[in-house]
Amino acid sequence: MRRILVTGGTGTLGSLVVPRLVAAGEDVRVLSRRAVATVPGDGVTLVAGDLATGAGVPDAVQDVDVVVHLAGDGAHNEATTATLVDTVRRTGAAPHLVFVSVVGAGTVPVRSRFDRAAFGYMADKRAAEIVVERSGLPWTTLRATQFHDFVHGFAQAVARLPVAPVPSDWRVQPVAADEVAARLVDLALSRPAGRVPDMAGPEVRPLRELVRGYLEAVGRRRPMVPVRVPGRAARAYAAGANLAADRAVGKQTWEEFLAERYGRA
Repeated sequence: MRRILVTGGTGTLGSLVVPRLVAAGEDVRVLSRRAVATVPGDGVTLVAGDLATGAGVPDAVQDVDVVVHLAGDGAHNEATTATLVDTVRRTGAAPHLVFVSVVGAGTVPVRSRFDRAAFGYMADKRAAEIVVERSGLPWTTLRATQFHDFVHGFAQAVARLPVAPVPSDWRVQPVAADEVAARLVDLALSRPAGRVPDMAGPEVRPLRELVRGYLEAVGRRRPMVPVRVPGRAARAYAAGANLAADRAVGKQTWEEFLAERYGRA
């Protein structure tokens, strides 16, 4: 039995990873900023801590064999990952560090203030990857495309408007979060492998198609207006920097995701 720490263990991905680790018979510890957070599953130890300040992190990393690092708010991945790595180093141990990143990290140029506001998480994810790679710890990094949940959140947001604005030339390749969780658990229970092959959804689709599918699934009518997003980062998206067509290993399609959630697609 390994002692495994999961950061971000109560989030979208973490709440899928943790039960799988427990089912595998591992001793699972979850780091959460909320001391009263609901832990996904029995047999899990909750440790209150904050990677932004470092509070509670030394207790969380003590005597662990594996760290599955899923925590990140999209803007501070580099800093929080550095806090985690520095704290682990001070223990003198060398657990296997498993990190989840995003397809396109480091390839989407973030230059302008607009790019930073809209796409800064891509650059920050790459910066966090570098922290992991230079940590001196045994490590594994998996990049995945956007989750169905992320696209769903976008579709929900634009559907609240009288007219739904959708980037005209963006394509996405959404993947099921549960499938990524399963892959991360396999990696956590295996030997460190460095940067492993990307994980992407089964289909590359125009974003407008997925928004239209959402509207149909929820029985809502909204005219969609194509918009051209400015900036170099947006142009990189339009060119497919966020895609991994050669790694379409995911199984669940967008329509299947919608059918699971709404009973129809």
